[in-house]
Amino acid sequence: MRASYISRKVAALKPSGIRKFFDIAATMKDVISLGIGEPDFTTPPRILEAGIRSLQNGETHYTSNAGLSELRQSIAAHLEVHYGVRYDPDSEIVITVGGSEALYLAFTALLDPGDEVVILTPCFVSYQAGVLLADGVPVEVACTMENNFDLDPAAVRAAITPRTKAILVGYPNNPTGAVASRQRLEEIVRIAQEHDLIIISDEIYDRLVYGLPHVCVPALPGAKERTILVGAFSKDYAMTGWRIGYCAGPKEIMQALVRVHQYTIMCAPTTAQAAAITALRECDEDVMEMRQEYDRRRKLIVSGLNQIGLPTFEPKGAFYAFPKISDVGLDDEAFANRLLQEEHVAVVPGSAFGAGGEGFVRCSYATAYEKIEEALRRMEKFVNRL
Repeated sequence: MRASYISRKVAALKPSGIRKFFDIAATMKDVISLGIGEPDFTTPPRILEAGIRSLQNGETHYTSNAGLSELRQSIAAHLEVHYGVRYDPDSEIVITVGGSEALYLAFTALLDPGDEVVILTPCFVSYQAGVLLADGVPVEVACTMENNFDLDPAAVRAAITPRTKAILVGYPNNPTGAVASRQRLEEIVRIAQEHDLIIISDEIYDRLVYGLPHVCVPALPGAKERTILVGAFSKDYAMTGWRIGYCAGPKEIMQALVRVHQYTIMCAPTTAQAAAITALRECDEDVMEMRQEYDRRRKLIVSGLNQIGLPTFEPKGAFYAFPKISDVGLDDEAFANRLLQEEHVAVVPGSAFGAGGEGFVRCSYATAYEKIEEALRRMEKFVNRL
């Protein structure tokens, strides 16, 4: 009998820092969770009705590997209307099982063993793991609070080697809530052009931006022909459990993604695809209402954290605040553990999100306003004891 049948690659993967605290909190009573990045809203009624209608109509079979043509057409129309970027729905859009599968497909289709991906961090926990699973090498480039967690083109340029294949950016950002400036994203496009690199742009929070327009990377000059755009319905439309997302990009690359997709997934859930069509065509008002409520919560939590003495820059997108906690005398892991055990408030250590996250914690404000108020009261008691 072998000592282990698990591959070295999988055995070396770190467990998700987000899920660790979620699982602990689930065993406790009276916990206010600021940990999981999931909308507390129920999926809007018209989307629910579209999914139910699809089931009642017997639409329970496979779709094409690339997804329903009607959904791809709706996504193409959505991207053109909102961002002025045009995609051929027949050859440049692939429907996926959430944004996570879209990222997995991109890494798997692009990377040969040893290829490097420059990743702007702090970032979503699956970025580095996805690169490693595709036998690539993640190269982290940390963004800083002093720069509002905007990207640093000079640092990106310095990280590029002959093995670099792609640059991965994710704005609006999880965990910081940062929104990258147009000027700096344009510089990233120029760097990609100079070194003939692919840009993977994760924009799943594109509709959740406060007080300024979202910058869609493939809409920037010279970007579309070398960008894989990752989108999803989970956050903007409160559809996390539906598991529906998409990739958009150059035809040749999309063909490669479909090749992987057809052998691993076959197609995204048919019911979710039908619901997503209605989301795009009929639910802009729902998105705006949810965004308005997130904005109200955003102002509460940022103001509250700063008053407690946890310096927090103003996030402009997504639904996360990223307070600095290093001044209280604990590292982020100890802070999160003790806050959960002593005050029953769940947050996620910033170190779970890669370089630049150490000394911070992520607080999701995708929960009720009243719960955020109570969480802030508990956090103030905790910080005062320290």
